Amino acid sequence: MPFPALLSRLCISRLLLFLPYQRYRPHMARTAAFCGLILAAGESSRMGRDKALLPWPPQPTNSTGETFLSAAIRLFFSHVDEVLVVAGKNQAALAPIIYANGATLIVNPDPERGQFSSLQVGLQEVLNRGRDAAMVTLVDRPPVRPGTIEKLQTAFDGATAKRKWAVIPEYDGKHGHPILLGREMLTVFLSAPNSSNARDVEHANQSAIEYVPVDDPLVTVNVDTPEQYAALS
Repeated sequence: MPFPALLSRLCISRLLLFLPYQRYRPHMARTAAFCGLILAAGESSRMGRDKALLPWPPQPTNSTGETFLSAAIRLFFSHVDEVLVVAGKNQAALAPIIYANGATLIVNPDPERGQFSSLQVGLQEVLNRGRDAAMVTLVDRPPVRPGTIEKLQTAFDGATAKRKWAVIPEYDGKHGHPILLGREMLTVFLSAPNSSNARDVEHANQSAIEYVPVDDPLVTVNVDTPEQYAALS
């Protein structure tokens, strides 16, 4: 076979091999680049001391030196490679724990505006760092089971394939944390007015959220008072 004809056939063969890959490539799933985000800027007025610094597990059984904050950071680091902690006026008290556990301190310059302002500050930093998804929790909650986060991450992969924007755990009919947010939901939160709150934004976008039942009561536990904390013992 003449060389030009052979070369032409080889080029066509390579093209035919390449085209199916090109047709398939746009539909391939892409793993989200998650960043952990812990909101810890609250004043803890009802608790009487900073909830981020509460021992976990509760005393007197706690011999690990762990706190709500350090336990949350360590849990997130078992699933992501970057964790941000949003603090407020308590930044000096939280900084040693944050840095000792390899996380990054982000300061809300105006924490008096409430928890939603801390969420917006944190989510903006997630995007600033080139991430397109966030795993978000509040520091006043005991850390959930590692298997719960694994289930949520698996559910997130399936949800995004169905064009959903977020995954929220559900236990006994109640929604909880951590919540997993894709880029679209990050944008929704960041575009909301300062007067908004996370619940209103969630309710306005429920069709874009996957609610995932989990067998973990800790996803809905919220600790605001000494009595609630003592009940965890």
